[in-house]
Amino acid sequence: MLAYWYFMFVYFDTDLAHAFSSISRDANFIDHTSELGWKEDQRIRPIVVDPGLYLARRTQIFRATEKRPMPNAFKVFTGSQWVILSRPFLEYCIFAWDNLPRTLLMYVNNVALAQEVYYHTVICNSPEFKNTTINADLRYMVWDNPPKMEPLFLGKSNYDQMVQSGAAFARQFAKNDPVLDMVDSQILKRSGNRAAPGAWCTARKSWFVDPCSQWDDVNVIRPGKQVEKFAESLKNLVDDSNLESNQCV
Repeated sequence: MLAYWYFMFVYFDTDLAHAFSSISRDANFIDHTSELGWKEDQRIRPIVVDPGLYLARRTQIFRATEKRPMPNAFKVFTGSQWVILSRPFLEYCIFAWDNLPRTLLMYVNNVALAQEVYYHTVICNSPEFKNTTINADLRYMVWDNPPKMEPLFLGKSNYDQMVQSGAAFARQFAKNDPVLDMVDSQILKRSGNRAAPGAWCTARKSWFVDPCSQWDDVNVIRPGKQVEKFAESLKNLVDDSNLESNQCV
Protein backbone atom coordinates (compact mmCIF):
# COMPACT_ATOMS: atom_id res chain seq x y z
CA MET A 1 0.00 0.00 0.00
CA LEU A 2 1.52 3.31 -1.07
CA ALA A 3 1.35 6.46 0.99
CA TYR A 4 -1.59 8.81 0.61
CA TRP A 5 -1.10 12.49 1.39
CA TYR A 6 -4.80 12.50 2.08
CA PHE A 7 -7.62 10.10 1.37
CA MET A 8 -11.36 10.04 1.22
CA PHE A 9 -12.99 7.96 3.95
CA VAL A 10 -16.28 7.48 2.11
CA TYR A 11 -14.29 7.04 -1.08
CA PHE A 12 -17.05 6.35 -3.57
CA ASP A 13 -18.38 9.15 -5.76
CA THR A 14 -21.83 7.72 -5.04
CA ASP A 15 -21.32 8.27 -1.32
CA LEU A 16 -20.22 11.85 -1.89
CA ALA A 17 -23.12 12.50 -4.25
CA HIS A 18 -25.55 11.15 -1.66
CA ALA A 19 -24.13 13.28 1.16
CA PHE A 20 -23.84 16.51 -0.83
CA SER A 21 -27.33 16.12 -2.31
CA SER A 22 -28.78 17.12 1.07
CA ILE A 23 -27.16 20.58 1.11
CA SER A 24 -27.21 23.62 -1.16
CA ARG A 25 -25.24 23.25 -4.40
CA ASP A 26 -24.02 26.83 -3.90
CA ALA A 27 -22.11 25.98 -0.72
CA ASN A 28 -18.35 26.62 -0.71
CA PHE A 29 -16.23 24.66 1.77
CA ILE A 30 -13.30 26.94 2.45
CA ASP A 31 -11.48 27.18 5.78
CA HIS A 32 -10.78 30.90 6.24
CA THR A 33 -9.91 33.66 8.70
CA SER A 34 -8.92 37.33 8.61
CA GLU A 35 -6.69 36.87 11.67
CA LEU A 36 -3.45 36.64 9.72
CA GLY A 37 -1.08 36.52 12.70
CA TRP A 38 2.50 35.74 11.67
CA LYS A 39 1.40 35.19 8.06
CA GLU A 40 0.94 38.95 7.56
CA ASP A 41 4.62 39.70 8.02
CA GLN A 42 6.02 36.44 6.62
CA ARG A 43 3.59 35.57 3.81
CA ILE A 44 1.44 38.53 2.75
CA ARG A 45 3.66 41.59 2.92
CA PRO A 46 6.86 40.07 1.46
CA ILE A 47 7.07 40.36 -2.33
CA VAL A 48 8.11 37.07 -3.90
CA VAL A 49 8.82 36.15 -7.51
CA ASP A 50 8.46 32.59 -8.78
CA PRO A 51 10.60 32.17 -11.91
CA GLY A 52 8.70 28.95 -12.61
CA LEU A 53 5.82 31.10 -13.85
CA TYR A 54 7.97 32.42 -16.68
CA LEU A 55 10.67 29.78 -17.26
CA ALA A 56 10.42 26.16 -18.37
CA ARG A 57 12.80 24.91 -15.68
CA ARG A 58 12.05 24.75 -11.96
CA THR A 59 13.87 27.28 -9.79
CA GLN A 60 13.54 28.58 -6.25
CA ILE A 61 11.42 31.66 -5.61
CA PHE A 62 13.24 34.80 -4.53
CA ARG A 63 12.12 37.63 -2.27
CA ALA A 64 12.40 41.38 -2.68
CA THR A 65 14.33 43.23 0.01
CA GLU A 66 11.41 45.52 0.90
CA LYS A 67 7.90 44.61 2.00
CA ARG A 68 4.67 46.17 0.74
CA PRO A 69 1.96 47.64 2.96
CA MET A 70 -1.30 45.78 3.50
CA PRO A 71 -3.99 46.72 0.95
CA ASN A 72 -6.88 48.98 1.93
CA ALA A 73 -9.11 48.25 -1.09
CA PHE A 74 -9.93 44.77 0.18
CA LYS A 75 -9.47 42.65 3.31
CA VAL A 76 -7.02 39.76 3.12
CA PHE A 77 -8.12 36.30 4.28
CA THR A 78 -6.10 33.12 4.59
CA GLY A 79 -6.72 29.49 5.47
CA SER A 80 -6.44 25.92 4.26
CA GLN A 81 -5.37 25.34 0.68
CA TRP A 82 -7.84 22.43 0.44
CA VAL A 83 -11.17 23.80 -0.80
CA ILE A 84 -14.40 22.52 -2.35
CA LEU A 85 -15.92 25.29 -4.47
CA SER A 86 -19.28 25.65 -6.19
CA ARG A 87 -19.69 26.12 -9.92
CA PRO A 88 -21.27 29.60 -9.61
CA PHE A 89 -18.33 30.85 -7.55
CA LEU A 90 -15.75 29.39 -9.93
CA GLU A 91 -17.55 30.97 -12.89
CA TYR A 92 -17.35 34.27 -11.03
CA CYS A 93 -13.60 33.79 -10.57
CA ILE A 94 -13.19 33.06 -14.29
CA PHE A 95 -15.44 35.70 -15.83
CA ALA A 96 -14.88 38.30 -13.08
CA TRP A 97 -17.77 40.58 -14.01
CA ASP A 98 -16.83 43.11 -11.31
CA ASN A 99 -13.03 42.68 -11.80
CA LEU A 100 -12.39 41.67 -8.17
CA PRO A 101 -11.00 38.20 -8.96
CA ARG A 102 -8.58 39.65 -11.55
CA THR A 103 -7.43 42.35 -9.16
CA LEU A 104 -6.73 39.79 -6.45
CA LEU A 105 -5.06 37.46 -8.95
CA MET A 106 -2.52 40.17 -9.72
CA TYR A 107 -2.03 40.82 -6.00
CA VAL A 108 -1.42 37.22 -4.96
CA ASN A 109 0.87 36.68 -7.94
CA ASN A 110 3.63 37.89 -5.62
CA VAL A 111 2.43 36.18 -2.43
CA ALA A 112 4.09 33.07 -1.03
CA LEU A 113 1.65 30.12 -0.99
CA ALA A 114 -1.02 32.04 -2.89
CA GLN A 115 -3.30 28.97 -2.75
CA GLU A 116 -3.85 29.76 0.94
CA VAL A 117 -4.95 33.31 0.17
CA TYR A 118 -6.61 33.74 -3.23
CA TYR A 119 -10.02 32.02 -3.05
CA HIS A 120 -10.39 32.94 0.62
CA THR A 121 -9.91 36.64 -0.13
CA VAL A 122 -12.05 36.65 -3.27
CA ILE A 123 -15.08 35.02 -1.68
CA CYS A 124 -14.96 37.02 1.54
CA ASN A 125 -14.77 40.34 -0.34
CA SER A 126 -17.64 39.45 -2.65
CA PRO A 127 -21.10 40.48 -1.38
CA GLU A 128 -22.67 37.91 -3.68
CA PHE A 129 -20.75 34.90 -2.37
CA LYS A 130 -19.47 35.64 1.14
CA ASN A 131 -22.59 34.16 2.75
CA THR A 132 -22.11 30.87 0.88
CA THR A 133 -19.01 29.93 2.84
CA ILE A 134 -18.77 26.98 5.20
CA ASN A 135 -15.67 27.40 7.34
CA ALA A 136 -14.21 23.90 7.02
CA ASP A 137 -12.03 21.88 4.65
CA LEU A 138 -13.55 18.47 5.54
CA ARG A 139 -10.17 17.06 6.56
CA TYR A 140 -8.92 15.27 9.65
CA MET A 141 -5.40 16.26 10.69
CA VAL A 142 -3.36 16.15 13.90
CA TRP A 143 -0.93 18.98 14.61
CA ASP A 144 1.98 19.60 16.92
CA ASN A 145 1.55 22.24 19.61
CA PRO A 146 2.51 24.80 18.46
CA PRO A 147 1.72 23.62 14.90
CA LYS A 148 4.54 23.14 12.40
CA MET A 149 4.39 23.48 8.62
CA GLU A 150 2.93 19.99 8.11
CA PRO A 151 0.51 17.89 10.23
CA LEU A 152 1.72 14.80 12.03
CA PHE A 153 1.75 11.41 10.33
CA LEU A 154 -1.34 9.40 11.20
CA GLY A 155 -1.18 5.80 12.36
CA LYS A 156 -3.17 3.05 14.07
CA SER A 157 -3.50 5.10 17.25
CA ASN A 158 -5.43 7.73 15.26
CA TYR A 159 -7.73 5.30 13.46
CA ASP A 160 -10.77 5.35 15.78
CA GLN A 161 -10.74 9.13 16.09
CA MET A 162 -10.38 9.52 12.33
CA VAL A 163 -13.40 7.33 11.68
CA GLN A 164 -15.52 9.03 14.33
CA SER A 165 -14.61 12.51 13.11
CA GLY A 166 -16.95 12.28 10.12
CA ALA A 167 -14.28 13.88 7.92
CA ALA A 168 -14.18 13.09 4.21
CA PHE A 169 -10.40 13.33 3.97
CA ALA A 170 -7.36 12.84 6.19
CA ARG A 171 -3.64 13.46 5.94
CA GLN A 172 -0.80 12.64 6.17
CA PHE A 173 0.32 8.99 6.12
CA ALA A 174 3.71 7.32 5.98
CA LYS A 175 4.46 4.93 3.13
CA ASN A 176 3.08 1.43 3.75
CA ASP A 177 1.68 2.34 7.17
CA PRO A 178 -0.60 -0.49 8.45
CA VAL A 179 -3.40 2.01 9.09
CA LEU A 180 -3.90 2.22 5.30
CA ASP A 181 -4.66 -1.50 5.23
CA MET A 182 -7.19 -0.95 8.02
CA VAL A 183 -8.91 1.71 5.91
CA ASP A 184 -8.96 -0.63 2.90
CA SER A 185 -10.42 -3.59 4.75
CA GLN A 186 -12.70 -1.97 7.35
CA ILE A 187 -14.01 1.12 5.55
CA LEU A 188 -13.61 0.57 1.82
CA LYS A 189 -14.18 -3.20 2.04
CA ARG A 190 -11.36 -3.63 -0.43
CA SER A 191 -9.42 -6.88 -0.50
CA GLY A 192 -6.09 -7.72 -2.07
CA ASN A 193 -5.25 -5.61 -5.09
CA ARG A 194 -8.87 -5.29 -6.16
CA ALA A 195 -10.83 -2.11 -6.67
CA ALA A 196 -13.06 -0.87 -3.87
CA PRO A 197 -16.45 -2.44 -4.63
CA GLY A 198 -19.51 -0.33 -5.37
CA ALA A 199 -23.17 -0.86 -6.21
CA TRP A 200 -22.26 -1.27 -9.88
CA CYS A 201 -20.24 -4.45 -9.16
CA THR A 202 -22.53 -7.34 -10.09
CA ALA A 203 -20.33 -10.47 -10.12
CA ARG A 204 -21.03 -13.23 -7.59
CA LYS A 205 -19.26 -12.51 -4.32
CA SER A 206 -16.73 -15.08 -3.15
CA TRP A 207 -13.17 -15.20 -1.91
CA PHE A 208 -11.81 -16.03 -5.38
CA VAL A 209 -14.13 -13.89 -7.58
CA ASP A 210 -13.72 -10.14 -7.83
CA PRO A 211 -17.24 -8.64 -7.52
CA CYS A 212 -16.16 -5.87 -9.86
CA SER A 213 -15.13 -8.30 -12.62
CA GLN A 214 -18.65 -7.63 -13.89
CA TRP A 215 -20.47 -4.34 -13.60
CA ASP A 216 -23.76 -2.84 -14.62
CA ASP A 217 -25.06 0.72 -14.28
CA VAL A 218 -22.22 2.93 -12.97
CA ASN A 219 -24.77 5.60 -12.02
CA VAL A 220 -26.36 3.47 -9.31
CA ILE A 221 -26.20 5.28 -5.96
CA ARG A 222 -26.20 3.02 -2.92
CA PRO A 223 -24.46 4.82 -0.06
CA GLY A 224 -22.32 2.86 2.36
CA LYS A 225 -22.50 2.96 6.16
CA GLN A 226 -19.62 5.39 6.58
CA VAL A 227 -21.40 8.05 4.53
CA GLU A 228 -24.06 8.39 7.24
CA LYS A 229 -21.49 9.88 9.61
CA PHE A 230 -20.12 12.11 6.87
CA ALA A 231 -23.63 13.32 5.96
CA GLU A 232 -24.31 14.12 9.62
CA SER A 233 -21.04 16.06 9.83
CA LEU A 234 -21.99 18.00 6.68
CA LYS A 235 -25.39 18.90 8.12
CA ASN A 236 -23.83 20.17 11.36
CA LEU A 237 -21.35 22.32 9.44
CA VAL A 238 -24.13 23.82 7.31
CA ASP A 239 -26.29 24.50 10.36
CA ASP A 240 -23.39 26.29 12.05
CA SER A 241 -22.72 28.38 8.93
CA ASN A 242 -26.37 29.47 8.79
CA LEU A 243 -25.79 31.27 12.08
CA GLU A 244 -23.38 33.50 10.09
CA SER A 245 -21.08 33.67 13.11
CA ASN A 246 -18.17 32.07 11.29
CA GLN A 247 -18.60 33.46 7.80
CA CYS A 248 -15.82 35.75 6.58
CA VAL A 249 -14.81 37.19 9.94
